[in-house]
This record gives sequence, C-alpha cells and structure tokens, in this order.
Amino acid sequence: MKYSTASLGRALIIRLEDGDVVHECIEEAARAEGVTRAAVLLLGGADGGSRIVVGPEDGRAADIVPMERVLHDVHEMVGAGTLFPDEAGRPVLHLHASFGRDTAVTTGCIRNGVRTWVVGEVVVIELVGSTATRREDQSTGFELLDL
Repeated sequence: MKYSTASLGRALIIRLEDGDVVHECIEEAARAEGVTRAAVLLLGGADGGSRIVVGPEDGRAADIVPMERVLHDVHEMVGAGTLFPDEAGRPVLHLHASFGRDTAVTTGCIRNGVRTWVVGEVVVIELVGSTATRREDQSTGFELLDL
C-alpha cells in the first residue's frame, strides 16, 4: 500500500444531458475549471448501446484481455471514481458504475463509452495539495497512480 494526503477544494456540479458521453463530459468540465485531481460521484440513466469493461478474461494472464459488455437497453446508473492527471497533465477519469434494469445488475468501468439517458448528475470534489499522477505501468499497460 502507498498513500498520500490531500485537502478538499471546490465542488463542480455537472448536469449531463441526453446522449452525452459521461467520461468525456466530466473530463471536459474538469479541464475547463482547472481541476486535475478529484473524487467523482455519478447518478442517472445509461442509454442502451453504452459500453462498459467488465473485467479481464484471465486476471493472471501475461497479456490482459479486457471483456466488454454492451447495455441492451436503458439502465439505472450509479458510480464513483477518481480524476487524476496523466503524465502529460491532462485530467483522466477512472470511474466504475453499476447498471440495473429490472432484476439484472452489471458493474464495470465506463471508459469505453457510456451515454446518458435523459438524466445524469455528477459531483466532482476537487482534491488539492496532492501530486498524485497516473503513470503507465510497464507490466500491465495500465495508467496507475503514482503518489
């Protein structure tokens, strides 16, 4: 385990509109407001056709092959994530969400393209006094937090 500390800064409140791509809008608002590090909460609806990553085929394989699912119809959506800059200084969102419809629920990373269905509400809570940055890990190819 590695950890560091930060203080709370501003809060951004974002209303996503029908058809908005969730991660693109959150990153765009963060860039516009100069927010590079934050905790993120998401609530709303996900449209049919949205794509999520639901895990690797084999978590211990040398080559990590992601599994993707497409939401077949509109789903309820709730998620939490973090926003930290990549090595070029661009804020990058990492957010996992759960999607429910009727009695079925699936959870995954929204990075492949989740579109808002009618309503999306996001609260971005800025973290200040931190130097945490996403850096590429050579063994996994993931951008992991470097504290």
